[in-house]
Amino acid sequence: QVQLVESGGGLVQAGGSLRLSCAASGKIFSVNTMGWYRQAQGKQRELVADITSGGTTDYADSAKARFTISRDNAKNTVYLQMNSLQPEDTALYYCKLANFNNGIVYPFWGQGTQVTVSV
Repeated sequence: QVQLVESGGGLVQAGGSLRLSCAASGKIFSVNTMGWYRQAQGKQRELVADITSGGTTDYADSAKARFTISRDNAKNTVYLQMNSLQPEDTALYYCKLANFNNGIVYPFWGQGTQVTVSV
């Protein structure tokens, strides 16, 4: 099992910044991907950004140029630096860790941290 603890959400004005953190513990495989997803009210959960254990990143178009994902493998922690936040970024942000082994994916989710951007 893997436990994920998210932090860093909150209320910010449009144009502001937040930094989300997610610390993972438990059985973490050497090959894994950590990432951030978000779910706005009435919408489906969507990928914001993810990063592999090797450092390869992927971003949603809405996150490119404004958000930066990074990770500290020694601490099993992933970060999401969010700049130039807009009201449409308001959502519950979830951390995900996916372990990979022999072609099988084992996903784990955090409880979510709320990000609210006011006008």
